[in-house]
Amino acid sequence: MEALSSSFLQAYPLNHTPSSPSPILKLKISSVQIDEKQAKTYHQTTFLPQKKPKHSHNPNTTTPPKPNQISKIFASLDNFITDFIDLPLRPSIDPHHVLSGNFAPVPEHPPTPCPEVKGTLPLALNGTYIRNGPNPQFFPRGPYHMFDGDGMLHAVTVSGGRAIFCSRFVKTYKYSLEKEVGSPVILNVFSAFNGLPASLARCSVTFARFLLRQYDPRRGVGGANTSLALISGKLFALGESDLPYRVEITPDGDIVTIGRHEAFGEPYMTMTAHPKTDAETGEVFAFRHSINAPYLSFFRINAEGIKQPEIPIASLNEASLVHDFAITRNYAVFPDPQIVIKPAEIVRGRAPLRIDAAKVPRLGIVRRCEESGGEMWWADVPGFNMMHAVNAWEEDGGDTVVVVASNVQPVEHVLDRIDLIHSSVERVEINVGDRSVRRRAVAVGNLDFAVINPAYVAKKNRYVYAAIGAPMPKIGGVVKIDLSLSTKDSGDCTVARRIYAPGCYGGEPFFVAREPDNPEAAEDDGYLVTYLHDENSEESKFIVMDAKSPNLDVIAAVKLPGRVPYGFHGIFVPRNTNS
Repeated sequence: MEALSSSFLQAYPLNHTPSSPSPILKLKISSVQIDEKQAKTYHQTTFLPQKKPKHSHNPNTTTPPKPNQISKIFASLDNFITDFIDLPLRPSIDPHHVLSGNFAPVPEHPPTPCPEVKGTLPLALNGTYIRNGPNPQFFPRGPYHMFDGDGMLHAVTVSGGRAIFCSRFVKTYKYSLEKEVGSPVILNVFSAFNGLPASLARCSVTFARFLLRQYDPRRGVGGANTSLALISGKLFALGESDLPYRVEITPDGDIVTIGRHEAFGEPYMTMTAHPKTDAETGEVFAFRHSINAPYLSFFRINAEGIKQPEIPIASLNEASLVHDFAITRNYAVFPDPQIVIKPAEIVRGRAPLRIDAAKVPRLGIVRRCEESGGEMWWADVPGFNMMHAVNAWEEDGGDTVVVVASNVQPVEHVLDRIDLIHSSVERVEINVGDRSVRRRAVAVGNLDFAVINPAYVAKKNRYVYAAIGAPMPKIGGVVKIDLSLSTKDSGDCTVARRIYAPGCYGGEPFFVAREPDNPEAAEDDGYLVTYLHDENSEESKFIVMDAKSPNLDVIAAVKLPGRVPYGFHGIFVPRNTNS
């Protein structure tokens, strides 16, 4: 919907002036009161923890600003829609379910030393592990999906065996605007369309906000809540509903938002949250998808950080949710899954993201150096809905493209019941000549958020480290997969496993090489880092695992002074990086 809103409104020029209402409408209101409707019947579920955290659900640590009259009117309309028009909330959009337990939001946490360290932090960890995830700045009164929250970055800066912890919101335009107004403003794509009357009402309020210049969609509508990337030595927070936001890590471990990086696009444009960096060339490859043709555009950012001309993919004939992709030495590989984007669904009171069960998933291949979209070709891969790419490379002299990725099953639960998804890591081999496909699972279990040694992106790699769903999106452990064992008749290629203690759940692991500048170092010579939360004690830790050990041994654990909610993707930023 963020992309839909941008496309719909781009014909109207405006400036953002949230503090002073537009002269188009002058109303004098002494009070606005709406009686509470009787309590709605909420569906009960146990797929998220129901234990109340000791921490406050309201992440604001300062008094919200006093809203002006226009803001009060819109806030009252939002409350009216929630109390009188919304359908009963499904578990996936009921904030009291979605934001329970360690999914509950937290306030910002300034840089704070972590005195309690068990084990020894390796000297190779000289830098910052920083992870992104959704964290709403206001606890929602109405529908809320876990993908809707504001981006919050949780960082542990390590130097000389000592650690400093910090949590900061990404100061996006959305975050800053809503903080100034004192309540949510921008429509959330995953939860706003809860029945036709509520959908039409929320769209009308959004359009009125635009007309009255309460917000300017040209400045971005996303929360930058999904991932992070280093591009030409600079650090960015990303979410695919907007352009990247530049952030910096200060010497004392704080996180500062520099601003929206419009050099990677134009007003109303977006960019993937999963760009790929070729370690050998320094080039970064990225894409954006749209609800309008061309539905997919592919582009390159050179080693100096300068975006190159875009390649429109003309052979994609409808809008699909293309969340991730992969690159090889010569190709880029894109999924076309059964998750489609149909804005017309809004007039039926449903979210524009739908599942097309009759569609056959496929993979598209285009040359990295292509200058037009005409050369992309597609291979049908029935039953393969790729969500996250792990890696890709070429074999047989370039005649075979190998893709390792997660496949979500059943795809019908991707948006509404993530806890019912079983995600498998699979190896897909595509014959470039006859476009035939062969695929097989490389491990047993519910696995996703898989990572590799970053130096092996676009090259044949051996080891994959995948998170174990317990169920998703909670992570109960990590497995190490040896792809050299994934022959035609192979079974489970898992060679190491770390299961967390009862009541403890982590997130996506990230691989940090012990000697990143040593070309002779073994691929798995390094460490896996992640956050771990103990739901019994409600304490969060930063843990370091030995990636080479048979049991992925935990060699260091840092007790954090603040709680880290479950989130999405992270990165390790070396201290000498100009982030």
